[in-house]
Amino acid sequence: MTVIDFTAFIGRLATTSGETILPFFRTSLSVDDKSNAHDFDPVTEADRAAEAVMRRLIKANFPQHGIVGEEFGNEREDADYVWVLDPIDGTKSFIAGFPIWGTLIALLHKGTPVFGMMHQPFIGERFSGDSGSAQYQGPSGTRKLAVRRCASLAEATSFTTSPLLMNAADRATFGRVEQAVRLSRYGGDCYSYCMLAAGHLDLVIETELKPYDIAALIPIITGAGGVVTTWDGKPAQNGGRIIAAGDPRVHEAAMRLLNS
Repeated sequence: MTVIDFTAFIGRLATTSGETILPFFRTSLSVDDKSNAHDFDPVTEADRAAEAVMRRLIKANFPQHGIVGEEFGNEREDADYVWVLDPIDGTKSFIAGFPIWGTLIALLHKGTPVFGMMHQPFIGERFSGDSGSAQYQGPSGTRKLAVRRCASLAEATSFTTSPLLMNAADRATFGRVEQAVRLSRYGGDCYSYCMLAAGHLDLVIETELKPYDIAALIPIITGAGGVVTTWDGKPAQNGGRIIAAGDPRVHEAAMRLLNS
């Protein structure tokens, strides 16, 4: 099979998960805290319901495939094809009523992300990519995604979800990049990476990501012409400390500061 065989099915996953999530958004839903430490790590019934419905569809259509999900763990993760699911990336924004969240769906083939989608059902937007190209579909129509050129950090707009999510050492290291860029903003979760792919910002830097936080976004960013790696330049699909840039020059300059 090729990636194109899965495109329509991924669309079904996005539609079905969105229909499951939307009745919960901006309601008085209960919130559980998954964290065992002092950090707040929320999960809602919407997260669990959306992942459950996607898992059922995958098992019914591709029973030989593996699944890695945020809420219900891993199954057959050594299979040739593995689905990586984050039903609501940006749950903190979700519970606060802000539409800066999305469902992340990735397909891995032998460990490499070959297709990814970010679906925002409230706004009605889908960002997808297969590393060779990336597309947007939403209220304004359909178009190809392309990163923008940016010659230096001094001209760059940078995003991170929150420096408070970083440990003290990483926060200090990130601060060197933050001082070098033209504009630094916080928030966004998966939306920041999609806005980078769409050419609206230049740099995203995060730490302590899980595979389901980043796997779907890699084919979107690279398909739009961007670069995404770990801070030490390795493949990003396993998570950890992540840097994504639209222009290789910005990626290289930020990497120098992160590793100096």
